Amino acid sequence: MGDNVGDVAGMGADLFGSYVATVLATMVLGRETVAQGDDFNGLSPILLPMMLAGLGIIFSIIGTLFVRIPENAPADTGVVQAALNRGNWSSIILTAVASYFLIMWLMPETLTLRSIEFTRMGVFGAVILGLVVGTLMSIITEYYTAMGKRPVLSIIERSSTGHATNIIGGLAVGMESTVLPILVLAAGIYGSYELAGLYGVAIAAAGMMATTAMQLAIDAFGPIADNAGGIAEMSELPKEVRVKTDILDAVGNTTAATGKGFAIASAALTSLALFAAFVGIAGIDQINIYKADVLAGLFIGAMIPFIFSSLAIAAVGRAAMSMVQEVRRQFREIPGIMEGTGKPEYDKCVAISTQASIREMMLPGAIALIVPIVIGFSFGPEVLGGLLAGVTVSGVLMGIFQSNAGGAWDNAKKSFEKGVVIQGQTYYKGSDPHKASVTGDTVGDPFKDTSGPSMNILIKLMSIVSLVIAPYISVGPPEAPDSGANLKNGVKTEILMKEVAAKK
Repeated sequence: MGDNVGDVAGMGADLFGSYVATVLATMVLGRETVAQGDDFNGLSPILLPMMLAGLGIIFSIIGTLFVRIPENAPADTGVVQAALNRGNWSSIILTAVASYFLIMWLMPETLTLRSIEFTRMGVFGAVILGLVVGTLMSIITEYYTAMGKRPVLSIIERSSTGHATNIIGGLAVGMESTVLPILVLAAGIYGSYELAGLYGVAIAAAGMMATTAMQLAIDAFGPIADNAGGIAEMSELPKEVRVKTDILDAVGNTTAATGKGFAIASAALTSLALFAAFVGIAGIDQINIYKADVLAGLFIGAMIPFIFSSLAIAAVGRAAMSMVQEVRRQFREIPGIMEGTGKPEYDKCVAISTQASIREMMLPGAIALIVPIVIGFSFGPEVLGGLLAGVTVSGVLMGIFQSNAGGAWDNAKKSFEKGVVIQGQTYYKGSDPHKASVTGDTVGDPFKDTSGPSMNILIKLMSIVSLVIAPYISVGPPEAPDSGANLKNGVKTEILMKEVAAKK
């Protein structure tokens, strides 16, 4: 039940939120874009993200046809991962090729947004860059969370010296895993802006999100495989069935982690696109962090993901304790549960989790909704812009750190089921190092399944709320950046001309 709700419905809602928000943000920026020589009444920048998303759905469906494993293929995680990768790569390549013809047909030769002129080839380049960023984020996340790779092996090795060193190892891997994704994101943001201005950043996000359907399918593979393994075990099926489901489950842990990497990358680019739209609608042309109130907003924004994570992780702990007490009660009061003659009251456990998830999320949800409104109406759009910048940067880092650390802890524990070699000695399930890895996985679960993915929702929701209230806190249309300088230079030129004439 938890796998279905958290890893399928939850991640589906997250990615769908990014999907829709990206299209909307690009459309808002497209409304400001001047399309010179447009054949669609100036609507081509608005139509492009929707048509790109439509193409992505079609090619994601086609991509699933490439996910095949031969009957005589060896039972190995590499074979399963390669099949999923083929489907993913095919959908990305087909979308990239089709986007070229779509942009050449739909967009005019030159476009202008906020005094920056760019070409349709720049727009195509931004779409390709978005697809590349999404792919690289998935590859990097796979490296930091996959079984057999250096980060997971380092956690396994540290498990041999106890529970505390396992936790330290997982935290170190999570922190290290933020470096490459942030560099990729920064390069993607800079490159897409150089290619097509702010519209380029937004359309890069739209390009990344075009294959969301395939990403969702790959992400849902994890909980499906996990549930299959659980059913096989509870049904007491032959051992070879469980061996195969364990392989699928191990790949599923990696795909779930890569899905979270893709989700945080999409949330980052989506938030930046929403941020650009907010700046335009709020009528501000810059956010000056030298101002004390803006700097204060920046710090408050950077703090919000931490308190949000604290509330989410604490909520998991409280709900888990309630669940443990309920299970202990059933063991005491219902005879024969362990022997199979008594039937547990499953619905009681499901009710505890469902009620806790709704009740415990009220305060974090209120923070995401109320803080932008209070800051925006109390201090104005520039301070709110500083707040959004702080939330986005801090939230993206927290999301990457927690999701990757949790995924690495999970696969470190999973590795012991086949046996791992630590300093020449082989350890299996039930050994002391395995028990230490179970502790790490217990810490990692709220990291990767609750707090980490919720950062995506937090930064997008705060950006969307800010965009909605932007017209009501607007300071008026932003002044053209060079108008004041041009006026001063014009006056100076006229004075110099008069002085030259007087000398003559």
